[in-house]
Amino acid sequence: MTKIAILYDFDKTLCGKDMQEYSLIPSLGYTNPKQFWQEVTKLSVENHMDSISAYLYLLQKKFEEIHQPLTKQQFEGVGKGIVLYKGVDTWFKRINAYGKKLGLEVEHYIISSGMKEIIENVSVAGEFKYIYACSYYYDENGLARWPAQIVNYTTKTQYIFRINKQVLDENDAEDLNTYIDPRKRPIPLTKMVYVADGITDVPCMRLVKEYGGRSIAVYNEESTRAKATAEKLINEGRANYMVKADYSEGSQMEKLMKMVLDHMSADSALEKLEGVID
Repeated sequence: MTKIAILYDFDKTLCGKDMQEYSLIPSLGYTNPKQFWQEVTKLSVENHMDSISAYLYLLQKKFEEIHQPLTKQQFEGVGKGIVLYKGVDTWFKRINAYGKKLGLEVEHYIISSGMKEIIENVSVAGEFKYIYACSYYYDENGLARWPAQIVNYTTKTQYIFRINKQVLDENDAEDLNTYIDPRKRPIPLTKMVYVADGITDVPCMRLVKEYGGRSIAVYNEESTRAKATAEKLINEGRANYMVKADYSEGSQMEKLMKMVLDHMSADSALEKLEGVID
């Protein structure tokens, strides 16, 4: 069977807001999460910090200030409280089944600047072959001490090539940088779909689109700003399609994804006839 990879951002792509806003930031006393993100921006600008490094640092610092050091257990609880968009809970099984009918083996991956420890505890975590996201280093007492992985809008692109070559271990740089004929890579970029919501996903969306895959900009239908962002991604040629973030059966998102898989299945059959694939 031909392998297909669907790559997802997480925040505002599979759920309606940043994952830290469900309970983590409110537990610090913020009545409006925007206040926390404004502090992150201020810290980042004043110290020439990467914005993701800044939020990881500030989050840890804020919890230490209230004498409640961050632990994996805290993140696990946050993950279990994430509210996913409509239909996400059954989306993966439906898409896998449809792909199988077309002779496609569909794999799902997360590439997010959010917290890996949180995503690993959402209800659909088991549907992903691999989750790439930020994480902390924990000491012998299980306390978060330092960022172990930082995933920002530019470093996200490396994970596309890891999936492309199936070198999934973040610590394996040698195999990742070893040359492999693009036609012989396990999952060509032409067999990838990138699903995301915002400007920070532009490098990945553009990369997948330009190499023959498909990029889909999803938006929260309750937010005019989110829809405007999706329209901007389309108008600037960053994404192929835009659609409401509704993953339920019969939704426009499902219809679109099925059309994309139909197209990839047909392309795969033609490639075999041309002798590109043995």
